[in-house]
Amino acid sequence: MGQGIVWLIIIVVILILSFLRQVDQYERGVKFLMGRYQGTMSPGWRLIVPVFQQMRKVDIRVKAVEVPSQEAITKDNVSCQINAVIYYKVMDAAKAVIEVEDFRYAVLQLAQTTMRNIVGEVELDELLSQRDKISHRIQEIVEAAAGPWGLEVGTVELKDILLPDTMKRMIAQQAEAEREKRAVIIKAEGEVIAAENMSKAAAVLSRSNGALHLRTLQTIDDISSDQSNTVIFAMPLEVLRAFDGFIKVKDEK
Repeated sequence: MGQGIVWLIIIVVILILSFLRQVDQYERGVKFLMGRYQGTMSPGWRLIVPVFQQMRKVDIRVKAVEVPSQEAITKDNVSCQINAVIYYKVMDAAKAVIEVEDFRYAVLQLAQTTMRNIVGEVELDELLSQRDKISHRIQEIVEAAAGPWGLEVGTVELKDILLPDTMKRMIAQQAEAEREKRAVIIKAEGEVIAAENMSKAAAVLSRSNGALHLRTLQTIDDISSDQSNTVIFAMPLEVLRAFDGFIKVKDEK
């Protein structure tokens, strides 16, 4: 009789242990009683009666899902390959199990479709220069659709934008032309400033007697410091005429 009680206790303990389910700290357990939702179970050991009760564990940690490379066409009809990474987490384990069959697959498909649609709404220049803005738009749309599934979309990051080789060459040519344009503008602005300064200097020299001659002598001194320079003096026409008159008077005598 004593041994029978012992065996009965052992069997009961084994059955109880077989009914126990462990829910880890990063999980939540969605409990069903004969197919009907009964509640969400927090971390710890939980008693689940087989046949009558079932429990689905849901990982609530942040998940990083890589969206495979997709071919998309921009608003200005440029074909490109684009991929992204989406970060999300489960906020309501019950909705993630009840409202959608496979929330992981659903989020991935939603992100792919949204990414193609958003790329089709912008031009190539905007796509390349405003990644953060476009990523935020994708994140808002995905989060609005995934919210009823109990999911929270944290961030969407566009990783790579691959363009055809012909388009890469065109962009490089455009960038080179833009650099040449800026160089010409800067050079022209420098010439304008130099001309204004020369005009001011000429005005100052013209108002002072002898200043122009002093500037001429200074310039001659500067260029004569190098023996390899050849200096050519331009004589005023009045001086040549004076010499010519002097020669004529001397000949008449």
